[in-house]
Formats: sequence, C-alpha cells, structure tokens
Amino acid sequence: MNAEIPLEGRVAVVTGGATGIGLQIVRRLLADGARVVLAGLTEVDVKCAVEGLAEEQPSLRSGRWASYAGDLAVAGAAEELLTAAVDAFGGVDILVNNAGGGVIAPTLEHTEKTLQATINNNLWTMLRTTLAFLPHFVGRGHGRIISIGAESVRNGLTDHAIYNSAKGGVHGLTTGLAREFAAQGITVNVVAPSYVRTDELDAKLAAGTVPPRFPVVLKDAVDLIPMGRAAETDEVAAAVAFLAREDSGFITGQILSVNGGSSMS
Repeated sequence: MNAEIPLEGRVAVVTGGATGIGLQIVRRLLADGARVVLAGLTEVDVKCAVEGLAEEQPSLRSGRWASYAGDLAVAGAAEELLTAAVDAFGGVDILVNNAGGGVIAPTLEHTEKTLQATINNNLWTMLRTTLAFLPHFVGRGHGRIISIGAESVRNGLTDHAIYNSAKGGVHGLTTGLAREFAAQGITVNVVAPSYVRTDELDAKLAAGTVPPRFPVVLKDAVDLIPMGRAAETDEVAAAVAFLAREDSGFITGQILSVNGGSSMS
C-alpha cells in the first residue's frame, strides 16, 4: 500500500453521495486514490455534484468517477447500482452506506408518512444495498462495508426516537454481518457522528426554513459535546477513509464515534 495514495486501485461506491457528508466522503476517497461511484437520489442532485467535482478537481481524469441516480429503498435499485459500478470499473471494493435522512420530531407527532420515510431512508437503503453487494464481495474474497450511523442512538438526543430506531438497526445489522463474514475477507463497520455541519443545513438555518423545534434540538446536540461545536463533514469523511484502507483490515463490527466526546467509553 502506498502511504500517500492509500486507496490506489480500489473502487468505492458512496450512497447519498451527491450532497452533504456523502459528497465530502466522495472528495476524500478520490483524494486518497480511489475510483468512486457517486450515488444520489435524483438526476438533478447527481448532475450538480459531478459538475462540481469537475470544477473543484480539474486535475483528476473524468474516468476517476461514475454516477447513479435512484431511490435505493426501492427493491431492485441497489442491484442496478452494483451493475453500474461493475460496468464502469470492473468491480467494487468499498461500499459506503451514507444515504439517509428522516423527520426529526417528537414521537407522537410522527405520521405514517414520516415513519415510513425515516425507516426507508436510513435502514432500508443500507439493508438493500448491503445485501446486493455482499455476494460480490464474497466472490472477490474482499470488501469494506462502512455505514453512517448516529451518535444519537447512544445518547437519546431530543426528538430522535424514531430516527434512532432506524439508525439503531444499522448499528445492529453491522455487528451481525461483521461476525458472519469476517472469515471471507469482509469488514463491516459504522461511523457514528454527532450533529454535523453541512452547507445545506447551514443554508436552511440562515434562511429560517428549518422546523420550529429544530433550534432546540440543535442546542441540545451541541450542549452534549464537550468540544462545544458540531462535527465538520471532512472529519466524518476522514473516519470513513481510514476504515476503507487496507491497514484497517483487523477492525470489524465496530461503531466508530465521531462525536467530540458527547459519549465516551
């Protein structure tokens, strides 16, 4: 392994890769030498992300990345994503399950629609994509599965109970898969951030378009963090990049908290 280009020769797929944390993960994996398939929910989001990457990193050959748009909570979409990645680069080494998002609200204010959306976006996307990619990794005798979980699963953050039910499923599935597939060269881990600053959320806060209770939730989240601030997207991406490397190969079934100390163990 080249220490300066630790992911040279590797292919990564990043779900939810068109915005926020996911886009920063794409940037980091590209910087570390990987070829990357950026998967996003809509064609518009994906097109904007790819055009932005081309402007930011003109020195990178366009052949270093590919893209896919679709709802990975829908049956069959994850298989399409795998096919697109194999067609583009011949195989996949790293799967980053970053797609997520849900309605943050008091439990009794949730509706059937918000319940379904929260579980679909956070658990079904990870479950369907992981199940689609696992046979591919087994066949290659190698794979890195890294999912974005949530610190709120541990600390029970304000208004996060339903969201935590989905992200807790991600955490639980990770440990089970890690034990089941360890002997086949596959590691399965979670990166669990606390509240993370993203450009999209900063813009909504500045415009006052967040739900009325969100400032309360945000204050509670930051108050729990001894460092007194939210995480930055590049700090989350750095943890993902570490778990994707070859020299992290003895780490599996772990929940790596990127939380500024809000929970400690």
